[in-house]
Amino acid sequence: MQDLAGKHIVLGLTGGIACYKSAELCRLLIKAGASVQVVMTEAATQFITPVTMQALSNRPVYLSQWDVREENNMPHINLSREADVILLAPCSADFIARLAQGRTDELLSLLCLARPMDRVPLLIAPAMNREMWVHPATQRNMAQVAADGARLLGVGSGAQACGETGDGRMLEPSELLDDVIAFFQPKLLAGEHVLVTAGPTFEALDPIRGITNHSSGKMGFSIARAARDAGAEVTLVAGPVHLPTPRGVRRIDVLSANDMLAATVHEAERATVFVATAAVADWRPASHSDQKIKKDGSGQPPVLHFVENPDVLHTVAQSARAQSGRLFCVGFAAESENLLAHAKAKRERKGIPLLVGNIGPLTFGQDHNSLLLVDADGVRELPHAPKLVLARELVAEIAARLPGRNH
Repeated sequence: MQDLAGKHIVLGLTGGIACYKSAELCRLLIKAGASVQVVMTEAATQFITPVTMQALSNRPVYLSQWDVREENNMPHINLSREADVILLAPCSADFIARLAQGRTDELLSLLCLARPMDRVPLLIAPAMNREMWVHPATQRNMAQVAADGARLLGVGSGAQACGETGDGRMLEPSELLDDVIAFFQPKLLAGEHVLVTAGPTFEALDPIRGITNHSSGKMGFSIARAARDAGAEVTLVAGPVHLPTPRGVRRIDVLSANDMLAATVHEAERATVFVATAAVADWRPASHSDQKIKKDGSGQPPVLHFVENPDVLHTVAQSARAQSGRLFCVGFAAESENLLAHAKAKRERKGIPLLVGNIGPLTFGQDHNSLLLVDADGVRELPHAPKLVLARELVAEIAARLPGRNH
């Protein structure tokens, strides 16, 4: 997916060992469809060469205000006017101080000061030693830079080049890419708290075996990311899956249907949107063996008895919060046949305004899908596309249906 198609990014590098990450960041930005113009301070050239960044960006790197390539001798004006965003990665403590003071003694700081603040955002990915990061002067400078309109992307934590461990590392290139993509997404759910369930549940027979299903959680995780990108606070209740948590999303891991019910009911108390994508097991064993169930030599399988699991979606949809209109509920139906008929029936049965249907099990674990949106007005199809693309379309549909918003 080319999430940044048509975007022009000025990537500014300041002095720091994290410049080695900027090479990969440049590559990822271009792979996502952006054009990238690199501007480096003299200090940055001590850590990575302009030749490297030129090769990756396929553009000459700018180093000096006096670059002869600019006929009007104004690269600080020309470069800033062409940008959709200026991204400083890495941004050193020294450069943050320069920004806070409004200094313009080299091209990159001059470019930042000259940018049209109303249409060229400044994103900052700090990178420095842990003691420099927590120093009052740095925190004071960052507060000033944020007050002046820049957006700070935060820092990572871990081993540092100096041998110490702590906060202050530049975020990884993939994390910064996600942040840049999120920055450009419309904030359709700003002020909302979205609760998403995702993945399968696991109903234990004994300490070794259990009942589960093929749900990978990818659709739910994509919805959680899309909702966060759209400006919402997002809580993700996840069954047993092996997926990384989307940036900025709060995750709660659960195992069984009862675990998911308890977590979901609790979190729904402050949510405004609930999207139930989890494939919750319909039944669970009536009893659980504390020891592995062994063969007894008779050649006969054990006799298993099952009881019905709680209905997580129905329980939340019938809560006082949902019934009063303060919680908008969206259900999912994965069917192997007669999708439309089953989806319509499920929406009525659950008592929810929107039901999303998809044909399984062919879509389970895949990166693409197609969806049917079923509501009181009829049916609409979201054609085959990557799950993140579908998630963003679904988020837009949900936002349009929320009370007080226009279709």
